[in-house]
Amino acid sequence: MTNFKPKRVVVTGLGAITPIGNTAEDFWQAAIDGRSGIGQITHFDPSKHACRIAGEVKGYDPHDYIDRKEAKRMARFAQFAVSASQQALADANFTIDDLNAEQIGVIIGTGVGGLKVMEDQQETYLARGPSRVSPFTVPMMIANMAAGLTAIHTGAKGPNSCPVTACAAGSNAVGDAFRLIQQGYAQAMLCGGTEAAVTPLAVAGFASAKALSTRNDEPSRASRPFDAERDGFVMGEGAGVLLLEELEFALSRGAKIYGEIIGYGMTCDAYHMTSPVPGGAGAARAIQLALKDAGLVPADVSYVNAHGTSTAANDRTETAALKTALGEDCARNIVISSSKSMTGHLLGGAGGIEAVLSVLSVARDRVPPTINLENPDPDCDLDYVPKQSRSHTVNVALSNSFGFGGHNVTLVFKKYQ
Repeated sequence: MTNFKPKRVVVTGLGAITPIGNTAEDFWQAAIDGRSGIGQITHFDPSKHACRIAGEVKGYDPHDYIDRKEAKRMARFAQFAVSASQQALADANFTIDDLNAEQIGVIIGTGVGGLKVMEDQQETYLARGPSRVSPFTVPMMIANMAAGLTAIHTGAKGPNSCPVTACAAGSNAVGDAFRLIQQGYAQAMLCGGTEAAVTPLAVAGFASAKALSTRNDEPSRASRPFDAERDGFVMGEGAGVLLLEELEFALSRGAKIYGEIIGYGMTCDAYHMTSPVPGGAGAARAIQLALKDAGLVPADVSYVNAHGTSTAANDRTETAALKTALGEDCARNIVISSSKSMTGHLLGGAGGIEAVLSVLSVARDRVPPTINLENPDPDCDLDYVPKQSRSHTVNVALSNSFGFGGHNVTLVFKKYQ
């Protein structure tokens, strides 16, 4: 093992189901145009809730991807994952067959899995008794089913797993998949994050924690990362999936390559259930570890897709973490933006869709904006690309994800050369 040389890993396929577009291409274009996907909640009657807005997926039909009978037995978060994975395979012109199936894996993270299934079946239990609870309750709601069902629907028989690290889950999934290919345990991996938690219980729970925006009359202006007038995050839903391949394997089949993944850092604050450690030391270490893994220095970084949730604690902490990890002078010269200003916060799905945007920024030398950034918080004083996207050479992009429990993850993507 002393002579083992890590494999190079490239991104060859992308899939996305989001509040602003139901393919990776539509998602990218909407993000570059600065469109908001936040509106009034339609999944349930939110009239009694303090927060009545969310980034819901619109115009999505699971039957475009999944047989009707099968779709009825799948929770929405799993439907999103299967659909985005099929998109990624099609985008990469990649076929899983008997010859390669055991070398193709799936890692898809989520925060809460099938919460809506649990809520609905609890109502059935209370109203009609235990005998009327669906026999599919448990297999529909458990978090690993997005990865499991994706494998079933695509035929991928290699490594299969599901990180459940709150808002870092999607990024952990991409990083873990990268490691497996890098170390020779798989030739290709479908990876990313999915979430469908715009439910009465989840919205009520986050609102009770004073985490959600209550700008109900101006939904498109409610998610405003780094802005002094932000009042909380906005929930979103959807999935983002990448197809990663070992470089030689991708080249052997003539694959198009969006970019290369070269670094993965993860840490824990070990501080508080929901609050980041003051000063962002844990997040800073994740960024530093990712750069060390990639063999880069701070000056190499062109763009950061920030976690940027639109909460006071996160935005200030992430700003401080970037200054610590990169050096204040370097941090001021790097372009940073938060796509959550448009999509809302997809929780466990956030890292997946933000990895998609990060890779496309590398491929296309353009970065999405932070919309609604009108009055910057004095403590958030870096270049967050306010209001409009920007043409910018992106040789290296970082994607940050930080989750409840103190989970911190940074991914590093670069141009393929």
